[in-house]
Amino acid sequence: MDTTCTHCHAPDPTGSTLCVHCTTTLTARLQQLPRMYFELEQHLAPGSASGQGRSGKGGPAPLPLRVDILDLRAEFDTVSGWLSAVHDARGLRGPRLAGDALTRLHTAVAGLLAHMPWIVATWPGAGDLASEIGELHRNAATVVDPDPRPRGRRIGHCPAAYEDGVLCGAALRLQPGEQVVRCDWCGTAWPPCTWTQLKAWQTEDANAA
Repeated sequence: MDTTCTHCHAPDPTGSTLCVHCTTTLTARLQQLPRMYFELEQHLAPGSASGQGRSGKGGPAPLPLRVDILDLRAEFDTVSGWLSAVHDARGLRGPRLAGDALTRLHTAVAGLLAHMPWIVATWPGAGDLASEIGELHRNAATVVDPDPRPRGRRIGHCPAAYEDGVLCGAALRLQPGEQVVRCDWCGTAWPPCTWTQLKAWQTEDANAA
């Protein structure tokens, strides 16, 4: 029986909570998180080429660490939180997460990947998991993996609405070689058969602004 992916909301003939594309993307992003967390450490110290020029005498001392990177690394704790949520949902004892932050992250990622068949098959929280991991991955990638690829053709703003009625509004782009426009923020997929409606909603939202 066909279902709808809980992340991108596209029809899914497998009957799973996540479609094949979202499952593949989530798995790949989880696998990349430990490497990204480690590389963020290299960005903690203010760079020598920060554009501030030479320091003058009596000026304020520079911060020893970049607070924004510290905050970003702290967000990786959400991975452990998701593993705990999976254990709770399956009636399992809480996960054993010991060691330093990177070791705990490796353990949490391995745990989620081990539970992925169950997550994809039955768990209602799969869509939220994919969304939060996607946001964490994107935030880290802006620092450690700036995308060198062409950004594609801009297709306006995403008119998808959240459950509370708030519109997404993120910029949509059709990437080179792709046939489906996907919102990098909310995950909504816009295949060619929906483009007429997409344009109509974008026009409606623009007129209402």
